[in-house]
Amino acid sequence: MSAVDAKIVRTMCPMNCHPTFCGMQVEVESGRLKTLSGDKDNPDSAGFLCVRGRATSEIFGNPKRLLYPQIRDDRRTDIWRRVSWDEALDFMAKRMRSAGPEAVGLWAGHGGFTVGSAVTVQLMQRFAHMYGCQNWHPAMVCWGLGGFGVGLTGALKVNTKEDMAENSNMIVLWGANISSQPNTARHIVAARRRGAKVITIDVRRTEAAAQSDEVFLIRPGSDAAFALAVMHVIVTEKLYDSEFIEAHTVGFAELSSHVLPFTPAWAAAETGLEEGQIASFARAYASTRPAMILLGGSSMHKSANGWRAARAISCLPALTGNFGVAGGGLGPRHGAHSAAMCNLNTGVARASGNYVANQMPDIAKALSDGQLKVLLLLGTNMLSSFADAGEISHGLDKTGLVVCVDLFMNETARRFADVLLPGTAWLEELGFKVTNTHLYLMERALEREGETRPIYEILSSLADSLGLADFFPWASIEEVIDVILNDTTTGHATVASLRAAGGFLPLNVPAVAYADRKFDSPSGKIEFCSPQAARLGLPPLPVHGGDQASPYPLSLSFGRTLTHFHSFYDEGQALPALAKHNVAPQLWISPVDAEARQLSNGDAIRIYNQRGEFAAKACVTDDVKPGVVWMRDGWVGLNHLTSGDAVLTGDALSLFHFSVGQSDYGARVEVARRQASL
Repeated sequence: MSAVDAKIVRTMCPMNCHPTFCGMQVEVESGRLKTLSGDKDNPDSAGFLCVRGRATSEIFGNPKRLLYPQIRDDRRTDIWRRVSWDEALDFMAKRMRSAGPEAVGLWAGHGGFTVGSAVTVQLMQRFAHMYGCQNWHPAMVCWGLGGFGVGLTGALKVNTKEDMAENSNMIVLWGANISSQPNTARHIVAARRRGAKVITIDVRRTEAAAQSDEVFLIRPGSDAAFALAVMHVIVTEKLYDSEFIEAHTVGFAELSSHVLPFTPAWAAAETGLEEGQIASFARAYASTRPAMILLGGSSMHKSANGWRAARAISCLPALTGNFGVAGGGLGPRHGAHSAAMCNLNTGVARASGNYVANQMPDIAKALSDGQLKVLLLLGTNMLSSFADAGEISHGLDKTGLVVCVDLFMNETARRFADVLLPGTAWLEELGFKVTNTHLYLMERALEREGETRPIYEILSSLADSLGLADFFPWASIEEVIDVILNDTTTGHATVASLRAAGGFLPLNVPAVAYADRKFDSPSGKIEFCSPQAARLGLPPLPVHGGDQASPYPLSLSFGRTLTHFHSFYDEGQALPALAKHNVAPQLWISPVDAEARQLSNGDAIRIYNQRGEFAAKACVTDDVKPGVVWMRDGWVGLNHLTSGDAVLTGDALSLFHFSVGQSDYGARVEVARRQASL
């Protein structure tokens, strides 16, 4: 093999596992991907690469991959005709002109962020602002509600995983199962070897439980109740840090009175834990310094109580003086990047118009009401990711033109797309990713397969067709990245400086968040009592929202596993290495609940409620408590069971730079044996 036809390229995994992306090295020979492995020199992942990352080599040369633009003239058929890019773009532009800008919507999912989210999100926003169409922030399918909760408290920043490994004496994995950020696991292991105590709080016995000294299994949606009872113990037993509270918080007097009714006995009834367990945890957390909480990811925050949980839990480090110290505060979590990105769209104002609110229920209603006539889906499978998929299906069916940009066909495209546009994979374009500590370049390593194009080129071509002359004034995507990275936290990095540094640079950010005790709130302090919340008509103090009465006895919860991520790659089915781990949906159900329904392990079952039903197999396990059932998310059809009701509305949706417009996602269900004929 000669130096001419072979090269080693350093890059990052295309999976969107916030916030601790993994490094890759790929070997390319004669223009083809030969090997793919973890990058041992990557300071974040140190060579680690999970099965999801290793499976991505199967994207290239995959017979299922979309390689050419296609149009379907009748959705009732599966007949697609190959067209040129010019024909596809002209077809789209004509329909968009006919509909008018306000009847056009752009939505990007995780599949649109394989080379980093900033470029796609900012250019999508730029297109929407200049054209006057609808555009929504992708955080609403993930961590948005959690960010809202900690934002009200004033604690949006986090300490690093390296700080946790070196300094934490207690680590609380609160709804954080680590499958979303698997390279964090080695830092937890290192801390534990050093003597740190690790505690898991979750609705199921997760992958992280194996590295935990203690595991608390609670009812879905009861996290805030647990946290309030912990506050009760800390306050009534005077275990708090009075000096920190006096200097760096507001509202302690109000909080002290507020938490008095929330006794461990009260919380035991809400959470399913024993009263003594709650009190014991509160005392251990308050007496162990420093203690760090890793706050859960999207599964924890996909519920009506999701923001309440984050709000209550984020008060605990302030009560105990753990903010701003090495090994304390909050650990790495979704939506908590330390680096700041420059905005391409500074000075590009959005014209006034009748815009659909930045939240799922409003988008679903706009689809169902016929307000949206054209929908461009950039790397997403709405039927998999949006709550109340029945309502979404109804709306998509009424939408005149649905365009899907992706690597593979997915269920939304199969059922509702009129135009399929083939997107590039991460090795076919230039990009970058940012962890809590480092900035990474993702070099282009392969020529594009077929006629695939990156999202930025698709938007640029569409803008040209629609006469948006100034949409892409840069000479290259490299220039775009240089503009976005031009910030003090990145050291004003450029693509050239990243290349010169070997592909990555450390960020100019502290390992310990809030060491200066300047918090992200209007007062600059941690706000136990939030005037912002009061102005929004929300409770100013942390609260718990109890379950609503339901005729369905089981609480359905869901999350991620190490072998899947949302609905990437047609729910993993397009990549053989992932498909073998995701053969069919499995519902975790406790032995008590299984026996009551005369179910055995492996039985074919149906999960149902007032919204619909979903077929799966029973997995009888002690890893969930009676009354709770669990399944990994991303299965098409699962969201036919979940609630699409609004959680936050009005001015709350725009309080922070990210979207908090998630639906409830709650689901109470019943389970029964499925007849062979179903």
